[in-house]
Amino acid sequence: MAAGGSAPEPRVLVCLGALLAGWVAVGLEAVVIGEVHENVTLHCGNISGLRGQVTWYRNNSEPVFLLSSNSSLRPAEPRFSLVDATSLHIESLSLGDEGIYTCQEILNVTQWFQVWLQVANPPPSAPQCWAQMASGSFMLQLTCRWDGGYPDPDFLWIEEPGGVIVGKSKLGVEMLSESQLSDGKKFKCVTSHIVGPESGASCMVQIRGPSLLSEPMKTCFTGGNVTLTCQVSGAYPPAKILWLRNLTQPEVIIQPSSRHLITQDGQNSTLTIHNCSQDLDEGYYICRADSPVGVREMEIWLSVKEPLNIGGIVGTIVSLLLLGLAIISGLLLHYSPVFCWKVGNTSRGQNMDDVMVLVDSEEEEEEEEEEDAAVGEQEGAREREELPKEIPKQDHIHRVTALVNGNIEQMGNGFQDLQDDSSEEQSDIVQEEDRPV
Repeated sequence: MAAGGSAPEPRVLVCLGALLAGWVAVGLEAVVIGEVHENVTLHCGNISGLRGQVTWYRNNSEPVFLLSSNSSLRPAEPRFSLVDATSLHIESLSLGDEGIYTCQEILNVTQWFQVWLQVANPPPSAPQCWAQMASGSFMLQLTCRWDGGYPDPDFLWIEEPGGVIVGKSKLGVEMLSESQLSDGKKFKCVTSHIVGPESGASCMVQIRGPSLLSEPMKTCFTGGNVTLTCQVSGAYPPAKILWLRNLTQPEVIIQPSSRHLITQDGQNSTLTIHNCSQDLDEGYYICRADSPVGVREMEIWLSVKEPLNIGGIVGTIVSLLLLGLAIISGLLLHYSPVFCWKVGNTSRGQNMDDVMVLVDSEEEEEEEEEEDAAVGEQEGAREREELPKEIPKQDHIHRVTALVNGNIEQMGNGFQDLQDDSSEEQSDIVQEEDRPV
């Protein structure tokens, strides 16, 4: 072995390994727990009094020398030192320091002592707990986690209020039956770790039953599509949502198919029915929310109707409107022809302030005919003595158009001018008769 504190030669360590494998340790194996970044001291047995030379090894695949009471041997690392010339003191522990350490003491005889060092660290964050439905059953599963520490913490589930212990384990998982559950009940998970804190840490869950919201009635036209909606709220743990058809007893659960599309977003579920048929689809549908705390159901009535004939309805409405317009137009023509004539002119862009007055008096026509007859009798006597004289044909119907813009006097003047023209024509005829033949 080299002087100056050099480590033992490899062949010496091989011999020590063989001795450790076959030697029966004296005393009891000890367990020491240290915390990360802290210091720890491992004692070489529980023997008091005179002690011999002590050497410490780390048991890996083969023994690794750490330090010795022999001052000529230097420690493997500055972190290692001896206390009372026998105990191994390790500073600034790390997770890699965990393992089995062996102390060799040589006095009258050689003795070996083993110590199991566990390096612990508390979880860096608070514990988390939750509740969920157990797979394939209606039991409630409580789960508690406190990750990041070593070794694993202990978990204790209690019921609140009252403090009744539900279960204790290293896993933090407990199963509860429906008889242990009720709406609003609370369960508390209390955790504890070997390195603290002394009071431990905790988290809590509160379970609640579901509430349902949906439309009570829906309508679908034959051959069309319809979507039924079901909203679940307040359920913890989340409820399982099912759609059922209330046609037979027991009720039949609707499975997704080419005609039935079921979708779920969180605690909202929809059932879409394609190609509605009155015989197959009309009736009650049930939205069910299954929860370990309770089951809630809501019925939805689906009515399937024949589609409306939109074209026929529009045609009927148009026909009725046209008929109404025809009746109104007929009444206006019958009772007020002049008004209809005015309306017609107005629709052609004429100004409503310009009024066309039609003078077509039957009495004037009769008077003119009588005058024409008298003149004809007087001329008849002379027709044999003289050649017939062309007399300009007079119009029997005089149409006078007066532009009336609120001036009644001008309208009267128009009629006076008409009478004057007639008198002049009569005077000309009389003068023609008085001429000598």
